[in-house]
Amino acid sequence: MSDWGPILVTVILFVMLTPGLLFQLPGRQRYLEFGNFQTSAASVIIHSLIYFSLVCVFLLALKIHIYIA
Repeated sequence: MSDWGPILVTVILFVMLTPGLLFQLPGRQRYLEFGNFQTSAASVIIHSLIYFSLVCVFLLALKIHIYIA
């Protein structure tokens, strides 16, 4: 049996936390912008820190595992 939990968690978080796709923190005009499809160096750093912390929480603290036979 293979463990698909880490793969699914990382792919879903990567899509949700891509800067400018759903939201951008910090934005170019405001602190938080939604769906502007633009990015900056500061937002890439912020989103990567959020991504890393959520991956650690989901995979290490909550130990999410999905087994497919």
